[in-house]
Amino acid sequence: MSEPTGAARRRGPFKVGDQVQLTDPKGRHYTFTLEAGKNFHTHKGSFPHDELIGAPEGSVVRTTGNVAYLALRPLLPDYVLSMPRGAAVVYPKDAGQILAFADIFPGARVVEAGVGSGSLSSFLLRAIGDSGMLHSYERREDFAEIAKANVERYFGGPHPAWQLTVGDLQDNLSDTDVDRVILDMLAPWECLEAVSKALVPGGILCCYVATTTQLARTVESIREIGCYAEPQPWESMIRNWHVEGLAVRPDHRMIGHTGFLVTARRLADGVEPPMRRRRPAKGAYGEDYEGPNKG
Repeated sequence: MSEPTGAARRRGPFKVGDQVQLTDPKGRHYTFTLEAGKNFHTHKGSFPHDELIGAPEGSVVRTTGNVAYLALRPLLPDYVLSMPRGAAVVYPKDAGQILAFADIFPGARVVEAGVGSGSLSSFLLRAIGDSGMLHSYERREDFAEIAKANVERYFGGPHPAWQLTVGDLQDNLSDTDVDRVILDMLAPWECLEAVSKALVPGGILCCYVATTTQLARTVESIREIGCYAEPQPWESMIRNWHVEGLAVRPDHRMIGHTGFLVTARRLADGVEPPMRRRRPAKGAYGEDYEGPNKG
């Protein structure tokens, strides 16, 4: 049985073509690709790539300036933050939430719209494995090219489960019996009719939006289309902690708002969603409310 795509690049001694992440004494990261005969240069000196080729992961190298660097392969969260960008990337904290709450599983059939720089595509492909299917749609050809290069660099070549289409999702979607749909775009409500026809009963729709106005319109549009259970909106934040002996406290910085997530389960055809028992706040749908798609 052959190894899953990209697995050979994640283990064993360093070899030519591997991505290497160096960490300096201050915790700063430097990522590069190993090439025979090349040197890595910093303002603290240099060292030859050959010193790492054949060495085990977790080795320490010293520059000509006698500065020690820890050498490891970059984790996928490290890789997506350092890779070339066309559009903004889906941050690892949000990608992790998508994988968990959209219940991405090995062999899943997934449709993604809004590829950006390929960050979420990489996470999804690793989760569904070679036996799954990820069909990604991207409106802009330049973004699609950057995403393709980033994904193939991470996996070491084309991924057998990935198909990338340049064009609008609602105009090009031909997939059927889809398990999961991930919409990372400005106006996900424009695609609801198309993706609802493609999703299997019980399938999950997951939308990633940036602003509260997008969040409100997305949630209300999902309710209005009438073929989903009650949508669940949320956001996540990360706060690291400083731990030094008795000094245990939150860090002064945190990863705050990056985007909102909304998930909803597809109902069987012809089924109406159960009535919500918890009533909206008084005035939530007052005289000024004109529906999610007004204007």
